Amino acid sequence: MEDTQNQNQPDDQAEKPVSHQFIAFRYPAFVLYWAARFLASFAVQILSVSVAWQVYDLTRNPADLGIIGLVQFLPLLLLVFITGAVADTVGRRKVMGASIALELLCAGAILYFSVTGLSGPVPIFVALTGIGIARAFFGPAAQSLVVNLVPKSVFPNAVAWNSSSWQVASIGGPVGGGLLYGVGAPVAYGVAVGMLAVAFMLVLMIPKPPARETGKKVTISSLFDGLRFIRKERVVLGAITLDLFAVLLGGAVALLPVYARDILHMGPWGLGLLRAAPGIGAVIVAAFLAAKPVRDHAGKWLLFYVALFGVFTVLFGLSTITWLSIVALALIGGADMVSVYIRETLLQLWTPDEVRGRVNAVNMVFLGASNELGEFRAGFMAAWIGAVPAVIFGGVGAVAVAGLAWVVFPELRDAKSLVKTE
Repeated sequence: MEDTQNQNQPDDQAEKPVSHQFIAFRYPAFVLYWAARFLASFAVQILSVSVAWQVYDLTRNPADLGIIGLVQFLPLLLLVFITGAVADTVGRRKVMGASIALELLCAGAILYFSVTGLSGPVPIFVALTGIGIARAFFGPAAQSLVVNLVPKSVFPNAVAWNSSSWQVASIGGPVGGGLLYGVGAPVAYGVAVGMLAVAFMLVLMIPKPPARETGKKVTISSLFDGLRFIRKERVVLGAITLDLFAVLLGGAVALLPVYARDILHMGPWGLGLLRAAPGIGAVIVAAFLAAKPVRDHAGKWLLFYVALFGVFTVLFGLSTITWLSIVALALIGGADMVSVYIRETLLQLWTPDEVRGRVNAVNMVFLGASNELGEFRAGFMAAWIGAVPAVIFGGVGAVAVAGLAWVVFPELRDAKSLVKTE
C-alpha cells in the first residue's frame, strides 16, 4: 500500500505535541502537500462564490442555493464505503492527484458553460456533481495522508497549519472570486482552472513513500471497518456527530448571497467579503493554536466552542449592519477553527493507520452532511420561512446540540489529551 509511511520521517514516540510554531514546515513532503491543498482550496472557493452568485442572479430562488449543496453532498454519501477503502489500498497521494484532476475537468466545464452562455442552472449542477465525486475521494485520502508526513508529536501543529491552508484560501478565494466575477465570470473560472492545474502538479511532486503490506485483503466486510471503529470509539463518534448536527443546523454560508444582495445590499465584491470573514477569524485562531496547542480538557473546549459557534451565528442572523455582520462571521470562523483543530487531531491520532482512510471517508460524509446538506437545509428553510429566521433557528440549534452532546457523550466531554493514551 502506498503513502502509509515516509521513509525520511524520523521516529517520534513523544506523546506531547511540539509547540514550535512552524515545525511542520521543516518536512518538505508536508510543504508540498500544504501548498497543493491551499491552491486547490483557493480554486474551490473562487468557484463556490462565483457559482452561488451566478445561480442566484439567474434564478433568484434561495432553494437553488440549497441544491448547490445537495449535489455536492450526495456523492459523499453514496460512495462512502468505496472512497475510504480506495484511500487505504490504492495510495493516498495517487487518489489526491486523481481527485484534483477531476475537479480541474469539472471547473473547465463550468468555464465552458459560462463562455457559451447559460439559460438555466442545470449544467452547473451537473458539473458540481462531478466536483462532489472528486471531493468524496479527495477528502479521505488527503486527511489520511497528512499524518504520514510528519512525526506524531508534530501532528497537532500540522493540523493547525493544514486547517489554516483552507482558511487562508477561504479569505482570499471569496474576495478574489468576487472581484474576478465582477470583471467577468469566465475570468473567475479561468483563474480557478489554473490554480487546480498547479495543485495537481504539486501533488505529483510529493515523495512516494515505500509500499507497506498490511496483510489484509479488501473484502466486502472490510469496507465497513471504518464505521465499526467509529461506533466503538466513543470519543471519535462524539466528535464527528457533534460537528454533523452543529454545522448542519448552524451553517449560514449558503445564504450569504441573500444577505449580500437583499439584506445588506452589497454586490459580488461584498459577497466575497462576507465569505472571507469566517476565514479571517479562523486564520487568526489557527496561528494561535499553532503556537499554543490545546494540551488539556480537549473535550470540554470542543463543546464550549461549538456552543459559541451557535451564539455568533444568531448574532449574524440578527444583524442588518455590514460591519457587525462581518465581525459576527469572523467570530463564527474563529470558534469553528478551535472545534476543527480539536476534532481533526482527535480523529487522526485516535485512529489506527490501517483503517484511517475508511474512518476519514465516514468522517467526510459527516462533514458533507454538515456543510453541503446544511446548505441544502438553509436554502430550503429560507425559501419557506425567510433567510433571517432560518439563520437564527440554526444558531440556536447549534447551541442546543452542544448542550446535548455534553450529556450524551461523557467520554468526549471528559477527554483531556489530543493523543490517545492506553
